[in-house]
Amino acid sequence: ILGEEAAVVQPVTLGKVLVTGGAGYFGFRLGRALAAQGTSVILLDRNRPPADLPGGAQFIQSDLRDYSSLYKVCEGVSCIFHTASHGMSGPEQLKKELVESINVGGTNNVIKVCKEQSIPRLIYTSTVNVVFDGKPIEDGDETSVPYVPPDMHIDHYSRTKSIAEQMVLSANGYSLKGGGLLRTCVLRPCGIYGPEERRHLHRVNVERRFFSFRFGNSQAKMNWVHVDNLVLAHILASEALTPQRSCIASGNVYFINDGISFNIFEWFEPLVSLSMCFLCKGQKYTERLILVSSTVTHTFKIDKARRELGYCPKPYSLANSVDEYLKSRPATSALPGLTQRPVLLLMMGLGLMLAC
Repeated sequence: ILGEEAAVVQPVTLGKVLVTGGAGYFGFRLGRALAAQGTSVILLDRNRPPADLPGGAQFIQSDLRDYSSLYKVCEGVSCIFHTASHGMSGPEQLKKELVESINVGGTNNVIKVCKEQSIPRLIYTSTVNVVFDGKPIEDGDETSVPYVPPDMHIDHYSRTKSIAEQMVLSANGYSLKGGGLLRTCVLRPCGIYGPEERRHLHRVNVERRFFSFRFGNSQAKMNWVHVDNLVLAHILASEALTPQRSCIASGNVYFINDGISFNIFEWFEPLVSLSMCFLCKGQKYTERLILVSSTVTHTFKIDKARRELGYCPKPYSLANSVDEYLKSRPATSALPGLTQRPVLLLMMGLGLMLAC
């Protein structure tokens, strides 16, 4: 699974692990992979899992902001994968207090429970947006791109993820209540794709016969990461926080992607979407208007993850994932009269974007 470069490395026993956000697309996939290799897994989430639990995994429905509940769940846990977050997209982005309470407050609780329950390893799932504010970044690495200033983030989600990431890194080396030290690391993925992914791939389903607006550089590139490569990176990171791996990942940040740059417009023109309802010929239609704003290159190297984690991403086809997603969706209805209103809709969409 790790390729020839890491074939000589023996697996590390992870013990009992907790995956926050374990009912989410990535969290559930990670939990399933961990259970498949014999690890005892607890999936923690406010929502129910999307499918039946794999053998070796249990689900606990709870909220990270409830510290007493989190404390009980973490008894006997030796590693936490903190994948939970809120407000990445959609209307939830506008609920700033909720986003901050989960992304920052919840992370604070996770760090606190690690110290109180003597959990020696914490892996945090961050985002490239902690360093991306709309300005071009080409082949950035962990030392060449600084954090976006707190007042310059493109959205509240990115700002709170940046705060949480820095909290996790600052917690590296904390003394644990039962002795020993807390070892933490951070992974910064880009857009995730893969089987049954809906958050990102739905943006591809654009009725281009109605809209073809483009803003920014049409040659701009970005990275994507297949969900299974991201799962692999997290498992490797957890192993790299153990003494068997000399705790090489301790206090470190890693960009994670498939190692390939894609033209943004080729598959994913939409970066900002707006759902609108139209009343045409007495019928109500819902269509997603896609607007691309400040589309610029933002690509990142994964050399550090290759070198220190033994990360060797498998080749996957982004195009195939897009095609499979489109085939799995119900056919969209045509929208009578829609082409007569592009200017009005564009102005409404731009207004909403500025308001955000």
